[in-house]
Amino acid sequence: MGHKVVVFDVSVIRALWETRVKKHKTRQKQEEERLEKSALEKIKEEWNFVAECRRKGIPQAVYCKNGFVDTSVRLLEKIERNSLTRQTSLSKDRDKRSSPFVFELSGEHWKELPETLKEQTHLKEWHISNTLIQIIPTYIQLFQAMRILDLPKNQILSLPAEIGCLKNLKELNVSFNHLKSIPPELGDCENLERLDCSGNLELTELPFELSNLKQVTFVDISANKFASVPICVLRMSNLQWLDISNNNLNDLPQDIDRLEELQSFLLYKNKLTYLPYALLNLKKLTLLVVSGDHLVELPTALCDSSTPLKFVNLMDNPIDNTQCQDADEMMENERDRQHFDKEVMKAYIEDLKERESVPSYTTKVSFSLQL
Repeated sequence: MGHKVVVFDVSVIRALWETRVKKHKTRQKQEEERLEKSALEKIKEEWNFVAECRRKGIPQAVYCKNGFVDTSVRLLEKIERNSLTRQTSLSKDRDKRSSPFVFELSGEHWKELPETLKEQTHLKEWHISNTLIQIIPTYIQLFQAMRILDLPKNQILSLPAEIGCLKNLKELNVSFNHLKSIPPELGDCENLERLDCSGNLELTELPFELSNLKQVTFVDISANKFASVPICVLRMSNLQWLDISNNNLNDLPQDIDRLEELQSFLLYKNKLTYLPYALLNLKKLTLLVVSGDHLVELPTALCDSSTPLKFVNLMDNPIDNTQCQDADEMMENERDRQHFDKEVMKAYIEDLKERESVPSYTTKVSFSLQL
């Protein structure tokens, strides 16, 4: 008896396998589509993107818009270009600081300026910080080429009247020192553009003579004891940035709209109960930061979404300090806290400016600062 031979049509077998392959590819495609639409896959993509941004030191506000992460490659390229631009700028600043026209001094071992400094009258910039220097000598009047006096975080008790002889002075930074007054002679520096007296804690007024400073665009007198906006400040017709936060202001002058060029106005941590309608006349004002704990009245137009104004209403959390401390220690702690406070607010405002879209009115943003 012979063997049975089963004969298959090859075309049938091929058709069978082609059908199976087709079904397998279809299932693969469906699975890929499902993964693309899957929330878990989206979350994974966002986490990888966030990790990449953090690795490159990119602030969250840049890639997180209204609670959503923008994972576009174009955004990352834009951020990298901006980062490269900032690095180039910092490199230029370092090159500038190495100039023979720039004097730098830092460190707590310095209690007075070196004697040889008197002979270097060609200098255009002083950058002195974190020293124990208390006195700026009167021979500063010899530095007629001076453009920048950068003297933050020292122990300076007063500024000499001779500072008024620096006719080419553009920037004066005496923040976080121990100044109790500003010499009226500073009003003779008619080319001054930036004035920073923040963090001295004891300043209560600015001399009327500073009204002559018509080129000033930046004034920071925060973290002091001003009870009102100085009259001289209201006469600085080109002023664009005014920070008078952390003072004792109860109200704003009704003629605050004299500052027609004002763009940024920081008022947080004062005792304001209302905001005058004159603020609405400041057509170039784009940033207003106030404290909300005492406010009972404000112009409703400030909250109008049609205005370019970014109005930020902060709820302050006062610091409870129940520990017994002597006066000097409390003063130093307060100075450190105010400096930290300013750094936090600076970072917050930078984030606010970087956002492409931001609510015109932000209410009850809580800041609790503790050292």
